[in-house]
Amino acid sequence: MGKAEKKKGNQSFSFENPVKIVAGACVGGKMESEGPLGSFLDASDETDKFGGENWEDSESRMLKQTVETALKKAGVKGNEVEYIISGDLLGQMIASSFGIKALEIPMLGVYGACSTMGESLLLASVLIDGGFAECTVAATSSHFASAEKEFRFPLAYGTQRPPCTTWTVTGSGATVLKRAEASESGIFVTGATPGKIVDYGITDKMNMGACMSPAAASTIAAHLNDFGILPEHYDKIITGDLGEIGSEILVDLLKAKGYDITKQHMDCGLTIYDNQKQDVHSGGSGCGCAAVTLNGYILEQMRKDIWKRILFVPTGALLSTVSSNEGNTVPGIAHAVVLEKR
Repeated sequence: MGKAEKKKGNQSFSFENPVKIVAGACVGGKMESEGPLGSFLDASDETDKFGGENWEDSESRMLKQTVETALKKAGVKGNEVEYIISGDLLGQMIASSFGIKALEIPMLGVYGACSTMGESLLLASVLIDGGFAECTVAATSSHFASAEKEFRFPLAYGTQRPPCTTWTVTGSGATVLKRAEASESGIFVTGATPGKIVDYGITDKMNMGACMSPAAASTIAAHLNDFGILPEHYDKIITGDLGEIGSEILVDLLKAKGYDITKQHMDCGLTIYDNQKQDVHSGGSGCGCAAVTLNGYILEQMRKDIWKRILFVPTGALLSTVSSNEGNTVPGIAHAVVLEKR
Protein backbone atom coordinates (compact mmCIF):
# COMPACT_ATOMS: atom_id res chain seq x y z
CA MET A 1 0.00 0.00 0.00
CA GLY A 2 1.50 3.32 -1.02
CA LYS A 3 1.18 6.78 0.41
CA ALA A 4 -1.81 7.70 -1.73
CA GLU A 5 -3.60 4.51 -0.73
CA LYS A 6 -3.11 5.15 2.97
CA LYS A 7 -4.59 8.65 2.74
CA LYS A 8 -8.37 8.70 2.69
CA GLY A 9 -10.16 11.80 1.50
CA ASN A 10 -9.10 15.15 2.89
CA GLN A 11 -7.91 14.38 6.41
CA SER A 12 -8.14 10.64 7.14
CA PHE A 13 -5.88 7.64 6.66
CA SER A 14 -5.88 3.87 7.07
CA PHE A 15 -3.08 1.66 8.31
CA GLU A 16 -1.24 -0.82 6.11
CA ASN A 17 0.44 -2.87 8.83
CA PRO A 18 -1.56 -4.54 11.63
CA VAL A 19 -1.42 -2.39 14.79
CA LYS A 20 -2.66 -4.59 17.62
CA ILE A 21 -3.86 -3.49 21.03
CA VAL A 22 -2.09 -6.01 23.26
CA ALA A 23 -3.46 -4.71 26.56
CA GLY A 24 -5.05 -1.73 28.20
CA ALA A 25 -5.14 -0.65 31.84
CA CYS A 26 -7.03 1.99 33.78
CA VAL A 27 -6.88 3.33 37.31
CA GLY A 28 -9.36 5.68 38.98
CA GLY A 29 -10.34 7.47 42.14
CA LYS A 30 -13.16 7.04 44.62
CA MET A 31 -15.94 8.55 42.48
CA GLU A 32 -14.89 6.46 39.50
CA SER A 33 -14.82 3.25 41.52
CA GLU A 34 -18.38 3.97 42.70
CA GLY A 35 -19.66 4.64 39.18
CA PRO A 36 -21.06 2.25 36.54
CA LEU A 37 -17.57 1.40 35.27
CA GLY A 38 -16.01 0.79 38.69
CA SER A 39 -15.70 -2.95 38.10
CA PHE A 40 -13.58 -2.33 34.99
CA LEU A 41 -10.86 -0.44 36.87
CA ASP A 42 -7.58 -2.28 37.44
CA ALA A 43 -7.07 -0.33 40.67
CA SER A 44 -8.48 2.63 42.57
CA ASP A 45 -7.71 4.79 45.60
CA GLU A 46 -10.49 5.99 47.89
CA THR A 47 -8.37 8.95 48.98
CA ASP A 48 -7.59 10.01 45.37
CA LYS A 49 -4.00 10.60 46.56
CA PHE A 50 -2.24 7.44 45.32
CA GLY A 51 0.45 8.09 47.91
CA GLY A 52 1.18 11.59 46.60
CA GLU A 53 2.17 14.63 48.63
CA ASN A 54 -0.05 16.98 46.60
CA TRP A 55 -2.67 16.65 43.87
CA GLU A 56 -0.18 16.99 41.02
CA ASP A 57 2.06 14.34 42.55
CA SER A 58 -1.01 12.15 43.04
CA GLU A 59 -1.84 12.34 39.34
CA SER A 60 1.73 11.47 38.33
CA ARG A 61 1.74 8.44 40.62
CA MET A 62 -1.61 7.33 39.26
CA LEU A 63 -0.32 7.53 35.67
CA LYS A 64 2.84 5.60 36.53
CA GLN A 65 0.78 2.87 38.18
CA THR A 66 -1.46 2.66 35.13
CA VAL A 67 1.40 2.31 32.64
CA GLU A 68 3.10 -0.31 34.80
CA THR A 69 -0.16 -2.24 35.07
CA ALA A 70 -0.69 -2.14 31.30
CA LEU A 71 2.84 -3.42 30.67
CA LYS A 72 2.32 -6.23 33.17
CA LYS A 73 -0.97 -7.24 31.55
CA ALA A 74 0.71 -7.21 28.13
CA GLY A 75 3.68 -9.24 29.36
CA VAL A 76 5.98 -6.48 28.14
CA LYS A 77 9.02 -5.12 29.98
CA GLY A 78 9.73 -1.41 30.03
CA ASN A 79 12.87 -1.76 27.94
CA GLU A 80 10.83 -3.43 25.19
CA VAL A 81 8.72 -0.29 24.70
CA GLU A 82 10.34 1.96 22.14
CA TYR A 83 8.21 5.06 22.68
CA ILE A 84 5.51 6.21 25.05
CA ILE A 85 3.18 9.00 23.96
CA SER A 86 1.38 10.78 26.76
CA GLY A 87 -0.02 14.11 27.87
CA ASP A 88 -2.35 15.63 30.45
CA LEU A 89 -4.09 18.85 31.44
CA LEU A 90 -1.45 20.34 33.70
CA GLY A 91 1.02 23.06 32.71
CA GLN A 92 4.03 21.66 30.84
CA MET A 93 2.35 18.22 31.09
CA ILE A 94 3.94 17.63 34.49
CA ALA A 95 1.67 14.71 35.36
CA SER A 96 3.09 12.77 32.42
CA SER A 97 6.72 13.87 32.66
CA PHE A 98 7.03 13.32 36.40
CA GLY A 99 5.03 10.10 36.26
CA ILE A 100 6.89 8.53 33.37
CA LYS A 101 10.47 9.63 34.06
CA ALA A 102 11.30 6.67 36.31
CA LEU A 103 10.29 4.22 33.55
CA GLU A 104 13.17 5.41 31.34
CA ILE A 105 11.16 5.03 28.13
CA PRO A 106 11.62 7.55 25.29
CA MET A 107 8.66 9.90 25.54
CA LEU A 108 6.75 12.11 23.13
CA GLY A 109 4.56 14.55 25.02
CA VAL A 110 1.29 15.64 23.40
CA TYR A 111 -1.47 18.04 24.35
CA GLY A 112 -4.98 17.64 23.01
CA ALA A 113 -6.78 18.61 26.22
CA CYS A 114 -9.41 15.94 26.92
CA SER A 115 -8.88 14.46 23.43
CA THR A 116 -5.35 13.36 24.39
CA MET A 117 -6.17 9.63 24.57
CA GLY A 118 -7.21 9.79 20.94
CA GLU A 119 -4.16 11.78 19.89
CA SER A 120 -1.71 9.56 21.76
CA LEU A 121 -3.36 6.39 20.42
CA LEU A 122 -3.32 7.76 16.89
CA LEU A 123 0.35 8.75 16.97
CA ALA A 124 1.48 5.58 18.75
CA SER A 125 -0.22 3.61 15.97
CA VAL A 126 1.38 5.72 13.24
CA LEU A 127 4.83 4.89 14.61
CA ILE A 128 4.11 1.18 14.34
CA ASP A 129 2.45 1.33 10.94
CA GLY A 130 5.32 3.44 9.60
CA GLY A 131 7.90 0.90 10.71
CA PHE A 132 9.46 3.20 13.29
CA ALA A 133 8.59 0.97 16.24
CA GLU A 134 7.45 -2.53 17.12
CA CYS A 135 5.96 -1.65 20.50
CA THR A 136 4.54 1.65 21.81
CA VAL A 137 2.37 2.86 24.67
CA ALA A 138 -0.35 5.52 24.50
CA ALA A 139 -1.38 7.06 27.80
CA THR A 140 -2.98 10.02 29.53
CA SER A 141 -4.45 11.10 32.85
CA SER A 142 -6.50 13.73 34.65
CA HIS A 143 -7.30 14.42 38.28
CA PHE A 144 -10.31 16.32 39.56
CA ALA A 145 -8.43 18.25 42.21
CA SER A 146 -5.38 19.17 40.11
CA ALA A 147 -7.57 20.23 37.18
CA GLU A 148 -9.82 22.39 39.34
CA LYS A 149 -6.75 24.16 40.72
CA GLU A 150 -5.31 24.59 37.22
CA PHE A 151 -8.37 25.83 35.34
CA ARG A 152 -11.00 27.03 37.79
CA PHE A 153 -10.73 27.49 41.55
CA PRO A 154 -8.92 25.61 44.34
CA LEU A 155 -11.30 23.20 46.05
CA ALA A 156 -11.09 25.09 49.33
CA TYR A 157 -12.72 28.09 47.63
CA GLY A 158 -16.01 26.19 47.53
CA THR A 159 -17.34 27.78 44.36
CA GLN A 160 -20.81 26.79 43.16
CA ARG A 161 -20.91 24.79 39.92
CA PRO A 162 -23.57 25.58 37.29
CA PRO A 163 -25.67 22.68 35.88
CA CYS A 164 -23.83 22.71 32.53
CA THR A 165 -20.46 21.83 34.09
CA THR A 166 -18.87 18.41 33.90
CA TRP A 167 -16.85 16.61 36.56
CA THR A 168 -13.17 16.05 35.76
CA VAL A 169 -12.43 12.35 36.04
CA THR A 170 -9.71 11.25 38.42
CA GLY A 171 -8.38 8.51 36.22
CA SER A 172 -5.66 7.31 33.91
CA GLY A 173 -5.53 4.97 30.94
CA ALA A 174 -2.66 3.28 29.10
CA THR A 175 -2.75 1.16 25.94
CA VAL A 176 0.08 -1.15 24.84
CA LEU A 177 0.37 -1.48 21.05
CA LYS A 178 2.43 -3.90 18.97
CA ARG A 179 3.01 -4.60 15.33
CA ALA A 180 1.29 -7.89 14.53
CA GLU A 181 1.17 -10.48 11.79
CA ALA A 182 -1.66 -10.25 9.29
CA SER A 183 -2.99 -13.63 10.44
CA GLU A 184 -3.33 -12.64 14.11
CA SER A 185 -6.67 -12.10 15.78
CA GLY A 186 -7.54 -9.47 18.37
CA ILE A 187 -8.37 -5.76 18.53
CA PHE A 188 -6.61 -3.54 15.99
CA VAL A 189 -6.28 0.16 15.26
CA THR A 190 -7.07 0.33 11.54
CA GLY A 191 -7.53 4.01 10.72
CA ALA A 192 -7.87 7.54 12.00
CA THR A 193 -9.10 11.04 11.28
CA PRO A 194 -7.12 13.82 12.98
CA GLY A 195 -9.45 16.68 13.81
CA LYS A 196 -9.43 20.36 12.96
CA ILE A 197 -9.64 23.12 15.54
CA VAL A 198 -13.24 24.34 15.52
CA ASP A 199 -14.27 27.57 17.25
CA TYR A 200 -17.93 28.60 17.52
CA GLY A 201 -17.09 31.66 19.60
CA ILE A 202 -18.18 30.22 22.97
CA THR A 203 -16.45 31.82 25.95
CA ASP A 204 -18.11 29.95 28.83
CA LYS A 205 -15.39 27.68 30.22
CA MET A 206 -17.97 26.03 32.45
CA ASN A 207 -19.85 24.64 29.43
CA MET A 208 -17.27 22.31 27.92
CA GLY A 209 -19.84 20.18 26.11
CA ALA A 210 -21.04 23.10 24.01
CA CYS A 211 -17.44 24.12 23.25
CA MET A 212 -16.36 20.66 22.07
CA SER A 213 -19.42 19.32 20.25
CA PRO A 214 -18.83 21.34 17.02
CA ALA A 215 -15.33 19.82 16.76
CA ALA A 216 -16.72 16.33 17.31
CA ALA A 217 -19.33 16.91 14.59
CA SER A 218 -16.65 18.19 12.22
CA THR A 219 -14.36 15.20 12.73
CA ILE A 220 -17.10 12.56 12.58
CA ALA A 221 -18.57 14.06 9.40
CA ALA A 222 -15.10 14.29 7.83
CA HIS A 223 -14.38 10.67 8.75
CA LEU A 224 -17.62 9.34 7.29
CA ASN A 225 -17.16 11.40 4.14
CA ASP A 226 -13.47 10.48 3.69
CA PHE A 227 -14.17 6.76 3.98
CA GLY A 228 -17.48 6.91 2.08
CA ILE A 229 -19.44 5.22 4.87
CA LEU A 230 -22.55 5.84 6.96
CA PRO A 231 -22.88 5.83 10.78
CA GLU A 232 -24.28 2.29 10.76
CA HIS A 233 -20.88 1.07 9.56
CA TYR A 234 -19.97 1.19 13.26
CA ASP A 235 -21.46 -0.61 16.21
CA LYS A 236 -20.69 2.46 18.28
CA ILE A 237 -19.49 6.02 17.67
CA ILE A 238 -18.04 6.98 21.04
CA THR A 239 -17.23 10.57 21.96
CA GLY A 240 -14.95 11.49 24.85
CA ASP A 241 -16.68 13.81 27.28
CA LEU A 242 -19.46 15.91 25.78
CA GLY A 243 -21.87 15.18 28.62
CA GLU A 244 -25.63 15.66 28.38
CA ILE A 245 -25.61 19.09 26.78
CA GLY A 246 -22.78 18.47 24.34
CA SER A 247 -24.17 15.12 23.23
CA GLU A 248 -27.51 16.68 22.32
CA ILE A 249 -25.77 19.41 20.36
CA LEU A 250 -23.57 16.87 18.54
CA VAL A 251 -26.55 14.84 17.32
CA ASP A 252 -28.28 18.00 16.06
CA LEU A 253 -25.16 19.30 14.30
CA LEU A 254 -24.59 15.99 12.50
CA LYS A 255 -28.22 15.76 11.44
CA ALA A 256 -27.73 19.15 9.81
CA LYS A 257 -24.76 17.65 7.94
CA GLY A 258 -26.87 14.70 6.77
CA TYR A 259 -25.77 12.08 9.32
CA ASP A 260 -27.96 10.60 12.06
CA ILE A 261 -25.83 8.92 14.75
CA THR A 262 -28.64 8.61 17.31
CA LYS A 263 -28.51 4.79 17.37
CA GLN A 264 -24.72 4.50 17.38
CA HIS A 265 -23.69 7.34 19.67
CA MET A 266 -22.29 6.83 23.15
CA ASP A 267 -20.44 9.40 25.26
CA CYS A 268 -17.80 8.42 27.80
CA GLY A 269 -18.83 11.36 29.96
CA LEU A 270 -22.34 9.91 30.22
CA THR A 271 -21.05 6.38 30.85
CA ILE A 272 -18.38 6.71 33.52
CA TYR A 273 -20.72 8.22 36.15
CA ASP A 274 -24.33 7.71 37.14
CA ASN A 275 -25.69 11.21 36.60
CA GLN A 276 -28.80 10.42 38.64
CA LYS A 277 -26.97 9.16 41.72
CA GLN A 278 -23.62 10.99 41.52
CA ASP A 279 -23.57 14.78 41.70
CA VAL A 280 -21.64 15.41 38.49
CA HIS A 281 -24.15 17.71 36.76
CA SER A 282 -23.75 17.24 32.98
CA GLY A 283 -21.41 14.23 33.18
CA GLY A 284 -17.71 13.39 33.24
CA SER A 285 -14.80 15.10 31.50
CA GLY A 286 -11.00 15.26 31.54
CA CYS A 287 -8.34 13.23 29.75
CA GLY A 288 -9.04 10.33 32.06
CA CYS A 289 -12.69 10.13 31.06
CA ALA A 290 -12.13 8.67 27.58
CA ALA A 291 -8.94 6.89 28.69
CA VAL A 292 -10.59 4.95 31.52
CA THR A 293 -13.67 4.13 29.44
CA LEU A 294 -11.55 2.88 26.53
CA ASN A 295 -9.05 0.80 28.44
CA GLY A 296 -11.62 -0.65 30.79
CA TYR A 297 -15.12 -0.85 29.40
CA ILE A 298 -14.76 -0.45 25.61
CA LEU A 299 -11.94 -2.94 25.09
CA GLU A 300 -13.78 -5.48 27.24
CA GLN A 301 -16.93 -5.16 25.13
CA MET A 302 -14.84 -5.76 22.03
CA ARG A 303 -13.06 -8.76 23.55
CA LYS A 304 -16.47 -10.28 24.24
CA ASP A 305 -17.54 -9.61 20.62
CA ILE A 306 -20.35 -7.35 21.79
CA TRP A 307 -18.90 -4.68 19.52
CA LYS A 308 -16.85 -5.51 16.45
CA ARG A 309 -16.10 -2.07 15.06
CA ILE A 310 -16.14 1.29 16.82
CA LEU A 311 -15.17 4.88 16.08
CA PHE A 312 -13.47 6.30 19.16
CA VAL A 313 -13.65 10.12 19.17
CA PRO A 314 -12.13 11.77 22.27
CA THR A 315 -12.95 15.47 22.51
CA GLY A 316 -10.98 18.40 23.91
CA ALA A 317 -11.44 22.07 24.81
CA LEU A 318 -8.31 24.04 23.96
CA LEU A 319 -8.20 26.65 26.69
CA SER A 320 -5.73 27.69 29.34
CA THR A 321 -6.10 29.72 32.51
CA VAL A 322 -4.57 32.67 30.69
CA SER A 323 -6.77 32.46 27.59
CA SER A 324 -10.01 32.09 29.52
CA ASN A 325 -9.18 34.83 32.02
CA GLU A 326 -8.45 37.17 29.11
CA GLY A 327 -11.92 36.52 27.72
CA ASN A 328 -10.86 34.44 24.72
CA THR A 329 -13.11 31.86 23.13
CA VAL A 330 -12.78 28.14 23.84
CA PRO A 331 -11.92 26.26 20.62
CA GLY A 332 -12.52 22.52 20.45
CA ILE A 333 -10.82 19.58 18.82
CA ALA A 334 -11.64 15.89 18.36
CA HIS A 335 -9.61 13.01 16.95
CA ALA A 336 -11.23 9.86 15.58
CA VAL A 337 -9.61 6.41 15.81
CA VAL A 338 -11.04 3.23 14.25
CA LEU A 339 -10.89 0.06 16.38
CA GLU A 340 -11.79 -3.31 14.88
CA LYS A 341 -12.06 -6.81 16.31
CA ARG A 342 -10.76 -9.53 13.98
